Amino acid sequence: MEGSVDKIYDIFVAGGGINGLGVARDAAGRGYSVCLCEMNDFASGTSSNSTKLIHGGLRYLEHYKFRLVQESLKEREVLLKMAPHIIWPMRFILPYSKGMRPAWLLRLGLFLYDHLGFRKILPGTSHVKLNKSKFGEPLKSHFKFGYEYSDCWVDDSRLVILNAVDASLRGADIQNYCKVTKVEKSDGLWSITTTNTIDGKKNIYQTKCFINASGPWVDDILQNSFEKKNSKNVRLVRGSHIVVNKLFEHDRSFICQNNDNRIFFMIPYEDKYTLIGTTDIDHGHSAGKVEISEEEKLYICKSANEYLKTEINLKDIVWSYSGVRPLYDDGASAAQEATRDYVIKAEEQESTLMINIFGGKITTYRRLSESILKHIEAFLGKRGNSWTDQSSLPGGNIGVDGQLDLENKIQMRYPFLTKETIKRLVRSYGTISFDIFGDAENIDSLGRDFGSGLYEREVNYLIQEEWSRTSDDILFRRSKLGLSFSKDQVKKLDQFLDEFFKASSQSKNDELKSKMVEAL
Repeated sequence: MEGSVDKIYDIFVAGGGINGLGVARDAAGRGYSVCLCEMNDFASGTSSNSTKLIHGGLRYLEHYKFRLVQESLKEREVLLKMAPHIIWPMRFILPYSKGMRPAWLLRLGLFLYDHLGFRKILPGTSHVKLNKSKFGEPLKSHFKFGYEYSDCWVDDSRLVILNAVDASLRGADIQNYCKVTKVEKSDGLWSITTTNTIDGKKNIYQTKCFINASGPWVDDILQNSFEKKNSKNVRLVRGSHIVVNKLFEHDRSFICQNNDNRIFFMIPYEDKYTLIGTTDIDHGHSAGKVEISEEEKLYICKSANEYLKTEINLKDIVWSYSGVRPLYDDGASAAQEATRDYVIKAEEQESTLMINIFGGKITTYRRLSESILKHIEAFLGKRGNSWTDQSSLPGGNIGVDGQLDLENKIQMRYPFLTKETIKRLVRSYGTISFDIFGDAENIDSLGRDFGSGLYEREVNYLIQEEWSRTSDDILFRRSKLGLSFSKDQVKKLDQFLDEFFKASSQSKNDELKSKMVEAL
């Protein structure tokens, strides 16, 4: 064993997706000692590969999931107020034509959608004449009217990262690239062996409560670390998306009904693009092997072309991504019918507590965390009250309508930054932008220019404060700048990171040698 940790934690969380980091943040804020380890980067699995919506799930009403829809609808405005820099209201247009779900059914569903969640901020449903407005311009002429309703957009990976940052600020020990490889009982505690997936170093942690929040790998943890053979609790369902150049100029999104009764979205994305998806099929592979198939690409293009005047094809795809949803295996016959609700299984074993999380969706992560904390409180005793419903995530103390005002303040403080960069900063960091750029007086004071408004000062911040290790961490999870980076620019960033971590490692070795000399 190359290293060990003597501290006994109240809670150890395996998994750095939205559920794991939501639990870590909530628990740390109540005064529990928390350690969280993620084998890859935070949000590198399901949590960065969603459709990026905070929504009630309009289609879940068809499956009579009223409690799930109501809980999700209530959470929209809680999360909107918590993080208005990375979450903002979005209007969705549901085009209608004959042969779809009947109009009366859609009106009923939207009436319920408006009223189940006790809306206060988001506007309600309205009727839209597509043949007489700019919103219908990209659509085929037989879509003459539709319905418009509200949900919210979220930068899903930033939501995860900011939960990690806040958990750390509240005292949690947060680590990425650190894999749980063994869990066993030792003196009435869970003894957890982890392996750093970059340098191979091992550590041992001890804890009273073990939270298995590893998403698609939840059964792998049970089988490999707990030796619970043939454990089968989750159904891996793949959702894939494509990104094409901007298809329409307005800011509305479309929710579309497919011929097979599935729905898909066409959403404005990163100002220059349109995001289209998702598919909903059984994955059929390991959780570590996830990529969009050619069949899925064709399916998405064909679905979109049922609506669009100007058709798209495979050559129009500029980026694509896939994620697997670890849905609780409820025995549903079709992937799209499997429950999206979360299932929590808590088990007390002698003097320890083990909690497994199955399923869930990004919209309800905060409520899931509160449910987990009830089990922890019952086992360890209460420390602090629930608090996250009235909180702000780091950088989000700007108010629901505060994005434009913050953009203006950053423009005044740093007039050498482009408007495009400032908008990205606000939608990534909020007020943290001032901490990143500090006393910078001109463009030269930001250090190396990596391209697309990314400078050395921001990269240093992402390494030191947001656990970034690779170019993918920075370009696709801390931002979406990877969409505009060339291969040469990625190579330049990779070289910088390699030099940075080599220098950091050498500095640590020199410090260790110095301490050894002093000891002699």
